[in-house]
Amino acid sequence: MKIATIIVRVLLGALYIFGSVTYFLKITPGDMPKMSADQMTFMAGLTASVYLFPLIKVTELIGSILLLPGRTASLGAIIVFPVTLNIFLYHAFLGPKELPMAFTMLIFNLFLFYAYRHKYLPIVAK
Repeated sequence: MKIATIIVRVLLGALYIFGSVTYFLKITPGDMPKMSADQMTFMAGLTASVYLFPLIKVTELIGSILLLPGRTASLGAIIVFPVTLNIFLYHAFLGPKELPMAFTMLIFNLFLFYAYRHKYLPIVAK
C-alpha cells in the first residue's frame, strides 16, 4: 500500500506539474485535438474571464508541488481534487474522447484520499 501510494502521488503530481508548466511557459505538447462546439464555448468562457484559467493552473502547480513530498501529500490531494473533479466532469459531459484519462486521474485522487484518511479524520471528528 505504501509503494502504491508513492507511485500514485508522484504520477498525479507529475501530471499536474506538466499541465501547469506547459501553460505558463507557453509550450504546446503537440497537435491539440479538435474541440466540439460545446468545448469551444466552455474554453471561451474560461478565457473570457481572464483570471480563472491562470487561477486553475496556479492551483494545479501548488497542489502538484505539495503532492510530491510525502509530508504534504495529503494537503496537495485536497487542493488538487476540485481541479480533478472538474476535468472529469468536463470530459464526461463535453468530451468523452479523453474520459479514460480523466477517470484515471479521479481514481488516483480518490485513492490518495483513502491512503491519507487518517490525516483527514480529525477534521470531521468531534
